Amino acid sequence: MNIRLIRRTLTATVAAAACLWSAGPAAAQDPLKIGFVYVSPIGEAGWTWQQDLGRKFMEQQLGDKVRTQFVEDVPEGADAERVIRDLAQQGNKLIFTTSFGYMNPTLKVAKQFPDVRFVHSTGYKTAPNVATTNARFYQARYVAGILAGHKTQTGVIGYVGAYPIPEVLQGINAFTRGLRSVKPDATVRVIMVNSWFDPGKERDAALALLDQGADIVTHHTDSTATVQAAEERGKWAIAYHSDMLKFGPHAQLGAVTHHWGEYFTREAKAMLDGTWKADQTWGGFKEGMVALEGFGPVVDDALKADLKAKEDAIAAGSLNVFAAPIKTNEGKVVLSEGALDDKGLNAMDYYVEGVVGKLTKN
Repeated sequence: MNIRLIRRTLTATVAAAACLWSAGPAAAQDPLKIGFVYVSPIGEAGWTWQQDLGRKFMEQQLGDKVRTQFVEDVPEGADAERVIRDLAQQGNKLIFTTSFGYMNPTLKVAKQFPDVRFVHSTGYKTAPNVATTNARFYQARYVAGILAGHKTQTGVIGYVGAYPIPEVLQGINAFTRGLRSVKPDATVRVIMVNSWFDPGKERDAALALLDQGADIVTHHTDSTATVQAAEERGKWAIAYHSDMLKFGPHAQLGAVTHHWGEYFTREAKAMLDGTWKADQTWGGFKEGMVALEGFGPVVDDALKADLKAKEDAIAAGSLNVFAAPIKTNEGKVVLSEGALDDKGLNAMDYYVEGVVGKLTKN
């Protein structure tokens, strides 16, 4: 196995009673074993960092009732299937697979281990022992677009994307709609790097966007490279996944973040008490799963209050990020009335008005 797939095991003290999945509360002395598969290194910020904070929160909440194990930097594909299977063979009864490309490997391994429960992040396929979870990142992206609209001087924003899949496109389009609600003529330029984590490519893309006139850059990738590029150039950035202020103390305007601790804890508790279900969770501001935080010093209290009001409106349902009218950047009407439902969001395959360029699909 590749050296980056070396397993790191963190153990809690074995003490109080734990539960087996099928039996409800039981007299067993062993804790519930829970495995995590991470797509990138944990590092000091980003997607995997934030997932790992959720794992640690769960450990703090449940103590010696659980014991966790994780494998970081696992590529999507054959390596993922091997790692997921290995975690199941080691006795983990609940396994979190935390990247979109782990969907089919998770489903394949789940068939082989029907007594193990799996939770797949950002996917859409379930099975009797496979649940899915995701955060409504696009809600916080919309508010981040409003922030960018108040701060941009050039009216050009750069956006480093990973892949042209619905989750990423939701974020780009929501950000653009938020931006143009404040600055109607502003535009967003996108470069896809075809990787979740490649600091070199992310940096090059961010610098290219700054060269194209962007005075603010943001990203849907895992590393801190975009924020650091903005810091280097004396421009602004909106971080993603986690607060990256220490990597761009002058550059960061704010950070779109997601929070998994409460969710992971609920899933583990459900395993412990025998109530776990293969359901689908998609939470946003209302559920506390997304946030806009980590504001830089140039964001004053009045602007923060305005942004918070938008968050509250989204949480309450009085503001819908994807309310009609919606047009693509090629002029096609997507929706003339109402608002996109979850089915429409998960089928998103276009850029909205305000995004420059043609969407190239994989």
